[in-house]
Amino acid sequence: MKLIKNIAILIWRIWYYGWVIGTVIFAFPLLLIATSKEKWYPWFYKIAHAWGKTLLFVMGFKANITTEQETDPDKSYMFIANHTSMIDIMLILAVVKKPMVFVGKKEVRSIPFLGYVFKRTSILVDRSNPESRKAVFGEAQRRLNMGRSICIFPEGLVPVESVVLSDFKNGAFNLAIEHQIPIVPMTFYDCKKRFSYTFFSGGPGDLRVKIHKFIETKGLTLEDRDTLKKQTYDLIHNELINDSKQH
Repeated sequence: MKLIKNIAILIWRIWYYGWVIGTVIFAFPLLLIATSKEKWYPWFYKIAHAWGKTLLFVMGFKANITTEQETDPDKSYMFIANHTSMIDIMLILAVVKKPMVFVGKKEVRSIPFLGYVFKRTSILVDRSNPESRKAVFGEAQRRLNMGRSICIFPEGLVPVESVVLSDFKNGAFNLAIEHQIPIVPMTFYDCKKRFSYTFFSGGPGDLRVKIHKFIETKGLTLEDRDTLKKQTYDLIHNELINDSKQH
C-alpha cells in the first residue's frame, strides 16, 4: 500500500515540475516582452498572478483566504509571509492581486529560465555584500515610486521541517520603516503539509491563508525595528502554534 502511495506521489510531483518548467518555457517569449519595459510590469504581474493560480489548480490545491483588512489600490505595502515550501511563491502570487516586487537572494538567478525572469523583475541581494544590501533600499524606493509594493519572506530560507517559524531577518522591517509603508502579515498554514521538501509526502487540498490586519510603520524609526519585527513574528508564530493545537 505504501509503495502504491509513493508511486502516486512521485507521479504527482513530476506533474508539478513538468507544469512549472513547461509553462515558463512556453510563456518565455511573452515574459521577455512583458519585462522589457518598466511600465509594462503590471502586465507581467497579471501573467504571474494567472500562473500562480493555474499551478495551484492543476496540482489540486485551493487557496482558502481569510482577510482581516483590504489593501488600498492606491497605496504601497510590504507583504510578508512565513516560508515553508516551494509552493509559497505560487500561493502568494495567486493571493495578492496588487503588483508587488519580490526581494530575494541572488542565488535564484541560477534557476534556468525562471531565474532570468526573477533577475529582470525582482530585487536580488547578496547578503554577504554590504554594498548589495545597501543598494536594495534605493531600488525599493524606485519601485515604490512607481506604485509597486514589496514582498519578502523574512525568514530568508525555508527552515527545516521541525521548525515552526525561523527567526526573522531585518531587511523587510528596515525597508518598511525607511519607506513608511504598512506591513501586511500573512500566515500560510498548510504549504509544509501539502508540498514540503520531504519528497514522498503531501497531496492536494486546501491551502489556508490569513491576511492579518496591517501593521503601520508611519512615525516609526529604525530604533523601533526590533519591536516591530517581534510584533510581526509573534503574530504569525502564535497563529501557527494555535492552529497546530487545533489540528
